Amino acid sequence: MGRASRALKQVLDTYGISQNQLAGAMGVERGSVSRWYHDKRDPTAETVVEIVEALKSFNLYAAEEFVQLYLGDILYNT
Repeated sequence: MGRASRALKQVLDTYGISQNQLAGAMGVERGSVSRWYHDKRDPTAETVVEIVEALKSFNLYAAEEFVQLYLGDILYNT
């Protein structure tokens, strides 16, 4: 399972956000979210930003956790 899929799945499940809710907040079809969630397709970099913005509209901690799970400590690894 890809990193984006794992991060999205964990955050949506942990914070009780449905794929449908995320799709609505992003203005995309639910099928797009489903493909990311089930690791059928990776979101583009621009889409990752949109996912974070949409998650922030539900819960700031959900957005922060998604970023942490997706990017990890990339700034701090040397």
